[in-house]
Amino acid sequence: MIEPRITLMTRMGRRKFLDSWYDPVVSTSSLLNPPVVDDPPSITVSNRQRMMPVKLSALREFARRALNECVKLRSPRPNWLAEFQEVSVVLVSDRRMTELHRRFLGQATPTDVITFQHGEIFVSTETARRQARRFGTSAEHELRLYIVHGLLHLFGLDDKTPTGAAEMKRVQEKLVASLL
Repeated sequence: MIEPRITLMTRMGRRKFLDSWYDPVVSTSSLLNPPVVDDPPSITVSNRQRMMPVKLSALREFARRALNECVKLRSPRPNWLAEFQEVSVVLVSDRRMTELHRRFLGQATPTDVITFQHGEIFVSTETARRQARRFGTSAEHELRLYIVHGLLHLFGLDDKTPTGAAEMKRVQEKLVASLL
């Protein structure tokens, strides 16, 4: 059985403030001296749900740009993302997400994103819509956030500890803001 990395992204007290960990224009961080990637992976985005209309072409373009930025990130951890030939993002309903969550993690509830270490990212559109209302954003913004979150898991970041979660939150919000 393949163990997924899963998270219900916590954004309690989410700040609009963006720190200096990721800055696509200027950075003093050594983490951002981009490595040379000969052949970056490709990315597909497929819509396997009917609960919410999505602008699939715009989401595919965002995912492609987000993947290219994530591959360039530097980290003291291994960059597994650059090793993939292809990454797949699959938009699903809460019902399907609940099935995945139960099957692989024993929790019979929906979640926002499940990332499998072999390069699949499952994203719940219904959860994105609910979270958008909760946080005063749009469902499209939440979907972009979840895609970047999944890519960062494939990159090698983890949010199992408070420190890791804070680091991942900073990076994903910087990336999403820089790609809009």
